[in-house]
Amino acid sequence: MGQTIRDVTFQLMRELNLTTIFGNPGSTEETFLKNYPADFRYIQALQEASAVGIADGYAQATRRPALVNVHTAAGVANAMSNIMTASMNQTPLIITAGNQTRAMLLMEPWLMNVRPEELPRPWVKWSYEPVRAADVPAAFMRAYAAALQPPAGPVFLSIPLDDWDQPAAGSNPIARTVATRVGPDPVRIAEFARALSDAKDPALIFGASIARGDGWDQAIALAEKLGVHVYAAPASERPPFPEDHPLYVGGLPFAIGPLSKKLAGHDVAIVIGAPVFRYYPYVAGDYLPDGLRLLHVTEDPAQAARAPVGDSLVSDAVLATEALTELIPGRPHRTVVKQPHRMAPHGGGVSVREDSRMGADELFVTLYDAMPEDTVVVEESPSNLGDFHAAWPIVKPDSFYTFASGSLGWNLPAAVGLALAERDSGRNRPVIAIIGDGSMQYAVQGLHSAAQEQLPIIYVIPRNGEYAILKSFADLEDSPGVPGLDIPGLDVVALAQGYGCTGERADTAEEVRAAVARALDRPGPTVLEVPIEAKVPPLL
Repeated sequence: MGQTIRDVTFQLMRELNLTTIFGNPGSTEETFLKNYPADFRYIQALQEASAVGIADGYAQATRRPALVNVHTAAGVANAMSNIMTASMNQTPLIITAGNQTRAMLLMEPWLMNVRPEELPRPWVKWSYEPVRAADVPAAFMRAYAAALQPPAGPVFLSIPLDDWDQPAAGSNPIARTVATRVGPDPVRIAEFARALSDAKDPALIFGASIARGDGWDQAIALAEKLGVHVYAAPASERPPFPEDHPLYVGGLPFAIGPLSKKLAGHDVAIVIGAPVFRYYPYVAGDYLPDGLRLLHVTEDPAQAARAPVGDSLVSDAVLATEALTELIPGRPHRTVVKQPHRMAPHGGGVSVREDSRMGADELFVTLYDAMPEDTVVVEESPSNLGDFHAAWPIVKPDSFYTFASGSLGWNLPAAVGLALAERDSGRNRPVIAIIGDGSMQYAVQGLHSAAQEQLPIIYVIPRNGEYAILKSFADLEDSPGVPGLDIPGLDVVALAQGYGCTGERADTAEEVRAAVARALDRPGPTVLEVPIEAKVPPLL
């Protein structure tokens, strides 16, 4: 017998360096996975959203696409939250799912993906079910190219389960490369350079695309040549600039009125590698203060189109930063006033000390002192964000990750992918994931993957027994009496142990330091529960 569709597709995946598959298998995927090749690796997740989150973390850390296999319509539906996050993270993922046998599709049998191309939209760049089995390998090649091209993001393929054993017909697809960076228009970038050069008080606003493009050095070079204030764009999922740099003044708030006030006094500001702007609560005000001209550089044409203000340029963020540095004459440095927090939209809240529990601020200072300098941090504890960034400055590139979407359940599995990439790359930096006790429940099954892969992740769970960030939003929106904002009765240690992790509880700073030291010497994952004081922080 000649080559099958599976044979040809797996060979293409080898040529594209896609030999790790992240997934949760189902019946319609077993024909794809049968007789699994010895040179491929399968990273199992217990639920599809975790599979996507793990793959996203891995792809970001390796700066390569990752392949995810989920189960027909049910699996895609389970995964949708983290597919949305991958889209907003601009992570190149190839997401595949099986579908029922072609002979039964007309009858819409059980576990069929009825409208496979529609289901994952709008959060995938391309969605397709091949018309013929013979088209499957070429569809993989197109999916790879589409996922990588800017703005990068997830794509989706639905493959009927009987396609894989069909004979390969015609020419095999040729593995090809695609460009992943778009250079700036020379006339437009020169105009932006003149505007910044002629400004009396310009400002730089960097976004996560600087970090994705490994562009910290370039961002620093531009900032130092201009000698001006540097802000992080609102709710940046990746830090775009070292937070200990003397020109860095902190993150912008994610609401219209407060953001405008923060930029008052500047006459020109340029946003590079971020939306204009990422808002969350509605706080009325002008988009920009009087007298400010806004310039916007983004690799995403849709992002440029939906911006309510600003003159835009579609370009790779790092290439544009390099071009501006070349075009702008040097300016004298200025003294800046540091903000009380870093990327967080708010500072620490008002403490309610009813017992001897640690405060989040004390916990984060303790963890910062206990962890090695090269630690990679994953954060999903929204109500403690201000305290975290006040205690833990991010001063090295590729050392902090969170979600662009705000949809809980990404960070716990993403830490698995990040730690796996650290091991595969040989960097072996320690990974610590700080996940709220509420956030933990959205993807708790990701602990099983960490345990099975024996990844030395330290999960720290600040347990306050409430959705404090929702209480903050309720205060802002004048919405008292909302039910379901307390979450008592969780046993974090028991949950960790049930998934095969080491579970510990620490009540004091001394106990936290001792538990972290033990975890750093342990080969597998540790989940550390730390009861903290109840605190409702300001949202802005």
